[in-house]
Order: sequence, then C-alpha cells, then structure tokens
Amino acid sequence: MQPDINHIGPELKFTASRSSGPGGQHVNKVNTRVTLRWDVANSNLLDREQKEIIQQKLAGHINSQGELLLSVQDSRSQLQNKETALNRLNDLLNQAFHRPKTRKTTKPTKASVQKRLDEKKKQAAKKRLRRGLDE
Repeated sequence: MQPDINHIGPELKFTASRSSGPGGQHVNKVNTRVTLRWDVANSNLLDREQKEIIQQKLAGHINSQGELLLSVQDSRSQLQNKETALNRLNDLLNQAFHRPKTRKTTKPTKASVQKRLDEKKKQAAKKRLRRGLDE
C-alpha cells in the first residue's frame, strides 16, 4: 500500500537555496532552488514494510541518515519548484510501490498446435524432395 502524499506532508521539510546556472544577477539574489527532505527512517506514518520498500527502491535518493532528498531548480519560482518537488516525490513513490502484473501461463490452442505440426510436415516434405534419388 503506497503512502499518500497528502498524509506525509507534515513530515516533509523544504529548504531554499540559490540556484545554479545562467540567469544573470537575479540568480545571485534569489533563493529559488528547493530541496525536499523526508526522514523515511524515522517516519511515523509508514510501517516497517513500506520503509524497507522505499529504502530499497529509492536508495539513490536516500542519504546515510535515512533522509530522502529531492532537489529542484527547474523554474525561477520557488513555489513552482516546490510543487515540482512534490510531484516528483509522488512519481517516485508510484514507481517504488508499483507491482507488475503476474503472468498467467496459457496453453496453446488445439488449432495452433495442429497448424504448427502441419507446417513441420510441409517443411519436412520440402526437404525430402530436395534430397534427390541418390540416397
């Protein structure tokens, strides 16, 4: 069962810092990069199984203290970057808790078995005719 992004909201911490890259003087004045921190290891809203799934499947986003980190600097707006960080967290949780469908083994139909055997017989007859009379 995947945790709901709305329920874990109180456990999320956001920090703002200066964004890198081009942007002129604006970049040097405004803290637009948003870093989302979520202490998965000490979360009260997750059970042990959910914590293990997150720590296994999202290991690349979790630091040594057990915090999940997401940094976003796509926009010049701190608010948009915060929304983007929440969307990315939601996408990561969807990926982590996604269970692929189990494959159901099926039998070939009688018609497909018969068709395969007929094709084999035709192929064998074709090869037999190519051999010639010497053998």
